[in-house]
Amino acid sequence: MTDRALYIAMTGASATLKTQASVSHNLANADTVGFQATLSGTVAAPVSGAGHASRVAASHQTLGISGARGALINTGNPLDVALDPDRWLAVQDERGGVAYTRAGDLKLSPNGVLTTASGRPVLGTDGAPMTIPPHQSLDIGGDGTISVVPQGQPASTMTQAGRLQIVSASTKDLVRGDDGLMRAAPGKEPAPAAGKVLTGAVVEDSNVEATSMLVSMIQLARQFEMQVRVLQSGDENARSANSLLSSR
Repeated sequence: MTDRALYIAMTGASATLKTQASVSHNLANADTVGFQATLSGTVAAPVSGAGHASRVAASHQTLGISGARGALINTGNPLDVALDPDRWLAVQDERGGVAYTRAGDLKLSPNGVLTTASGRPVLGTDGAPMTIPPHQSLDIGGDGTISVVPQGQPASTMTQAGRLQIVSASTKDLVRGDDGLMRAAPGKEPAPAAGKVLTGAVVEDSNVEATSMLVSMIQLARQFEMQVRVLQSGDENARSANSLLSSR
């Protein structure tokens, strides 16, 4: 029985450390525009194999991504956009593929390419990175259409420079990659979003609740300490048993 207790405590401690890492990642992104918290925890995991039917270990499991909307912050910056719920901005990842984000603090590169704050090119409805021509004013409409007044021209000459590629998808249909970007789950390709999809000159803050994350960190730390004590107690019991057997 001792080995069962040790194994359960060991797997529980390991799962707790992984959950702490996930909570720490959430806390580190409490001020990241458009970030959505990872939901994770420890779950019971029956041990498979002959003679192990009665054994249950603990395992870390990612339960999904929080779909809650972060607070909206008015910035007045015409390049900032806050996406409506279940709307995602398409960007080009490092491999040239399509990924999705809710980070709407957009930037213009020196050569006019529209990018995210992290430097990922933003895609237009044609699937190509968007390039904005030299202009003296810019406006992003609620449907993602970008209009500009060409440099040196009157306001009456405002023309469309393109339209952001926005898709509709819930968090459960997307998978977060190591680069922080979301991608479509197998067989769940998101559909283009129509109508109003965003609010201009506004950004969405992270949906991480720092207070609840700090409370979770404290709870997990205490949980880890308890599991370590079980390991120590099991080791002491084993030593005592060995001592009794050797004295016979």
